Amino acid sequence: MKRKMIYSAMLLSAVATLSACDVDQTEEGELPDVDVSMEGGNMPEYDVDTADVSVESKEVEMEVPDVDVDVDTKTETISVPDVNVDMPEDDDVND
Repeated sequence: MKRKMIYSAMLLSAVATLSACDVDQTEEGELPDVDVSMEGGNMPEYDVDTADVSVESKEVEMEVPDVDVDVDTKTETISVPDVNVDMPEDDDVND
């Protein structure tokens, strides 16, 4: 069960990472000339703009169990993660 959760978390992380990219091809590729005296080809170039991700924490109030044996709750301020994703602007290079 733990292994499935770890694999699921890794897959989710990979999907989130790959979907947070904006890839624009900046140069066309070409195959090399095929003859006895072969010349090198040209690999395409890419301009990759990734998302700006900031992970911070913020204070929120929520009810948490009281440490006593009874099941009373009290409101405390705790620190929770705050994730912001700013996607890169879409600039059409190939217009």
